[in-house]
Amino acid sequence: MKIAAIIGSSRVDGNTQQLTEMALEGLEYTPIILKEKQITPIDDLRHADGGFQPVADDYDRVIDMVLEHDILIFATPVYWYGMSGLMKNFVDRWSQSLRDSRFEFKRKMTQKKAYVVTCGGDQPKIKALPLIQQFQHIFDFMGMSFQEYIIGTANAPHDILKDEQAIAEAKRWNETFSSLK
Repeated sequence: MKIAAIIGSSRVDGNTQQLTEMALEGLEYTPIILKEKQITPIDDLRHADGGFQPVADDYDRVIDMVLEHDILIFATPVYWYGMSGLMKNFVDRWSQSLRDSRFEFKRKMTQKKAYVVTCGGDQPKIKALPLIQQFQHIFDFMGMSFQEYIIGTANAPHDILKDEQAIAEAKRWNETFSSLK
């Protein structure tokens, strides 16, 4: 099972990334750091003559990497009660991939197992639930299997190291992923 962690944090080595790395410690995986990629916001041309046009950015390479993996971990901090702008921009571009015959995008995405890791500082166990529901709807639409999620409580750098429950969940995921080798 090949694992990719799609990191949507705008903070280098942020709490969400740290928690994701705990879940994957000692495992072989591909980190996809969206902050390090140039992904242009979608120009929605679904209903225009000619449809979507090619875009000169990193998005196609990122999608190629995503499609090579069986397990996808979507890691995003809670930003204003939803996913980060980096993650949202990436997911918005899926509309383009759905109409691009090069990828067979929806068919291939149905074969993926999806996980979500998120952290927030303002009662995230409650206030991050709409973000989890948003991912659930996205995964349902794509036909992906939504396996699990972890919500960590963290705001300032390294706060996640204080959330014993989230760390325990990350360790449990690590054991699960390790057994898939």
